[in-house]
Amino acid sequence: MNNHKYMTVGELAKKMGTTVRTLQFYDQKGLLHPSSESEGGRRLYTYQDMILLHQIQSLKSLGFTLDDIKNRIEVLDTPQKVEHALHQQEVMIEEKIKQLQNTLSAIKALKIEVNQMQTVDFKKYADIIVNLQMDNEYYWLIKHFDNETLEHIRQQFDKDSGQEFIQRFHQLNEDILKLKAKHLPPEDEQVQQMTGRFWNLIMEFTQGDMSLLPRLMKFDHLTDAQNQEWIQKQNEVNDYLKPALEIYFQKLGYNPFEGE
Repeated sequence: MNNHKYMTVGELAKKMGTTVRTLQFYDQKGLLHPSSESEGGRRLYTYQDMILLHQIQSLKSLGFTLDDIKNRIEVLDTPQKVEHALHQQEVMIEEKIKQLQNTLSAIKALKIEVNQMQTVDFKKYADIIVNLQMDNEYYWLIKHFDNETLEHIRQQFDKDSGQEFIQRFHQLNEDILKLKAKHLPPEDEQVQQMTGRFWNLIMEFTQGDMSLLPRLMKFDHLTDAQNQEWIQKQNEVNDYLKPALEIYFQKLGYNPFEGE
């Protein structure tokens, strides 16, 4: 036997930054068996075992359980299999990096929002965190809502329905701005149809609670420096729809904003 081909369990542990106890545990679990034994009964490992251990450590760092790892590790007896194993680890690590970057961005964004809030409000913090996790680009609006509006949102929407509503709202705003770019007057049939869509979406959100309308229709008081583009766009939509809504309400025979 060529002793230079083998490492003791202690030597492997030292090279790979782990412990003898861990390697013994992996042996018991069937993850990594020693390739040989010395005449004195010492467990011996090869450099191929070292590569296999690297697979195990990488998968473990990505959050896989030992049972998951056992089903994923490959016998690395050809260059192609080694390349395939490394490619799989590369893909999983890149995905993990992406998740960590998203988490870091969310934490930084939350820190900015918290610094802009005047009082400690853990329920509102929680709302912001949930929306950050949903990749809701409008999460920053939450700090501007009062408790009554936030409670209404919590009761009406879950993650999926909230995302779906936000997507429809965003698309509607884009459609309205396209009409504005064509300089169509408020009485134009296309504008009135779009106004009806807008109002129906507002009614869907409020569920007929007229007390919520003034809070939803006014965005000119917002001052977020990082979100001025969105604020300006929303004000543009509201200003364009204001005369169209008056005509729309005249046709309906009532004005929900009267007395506001």
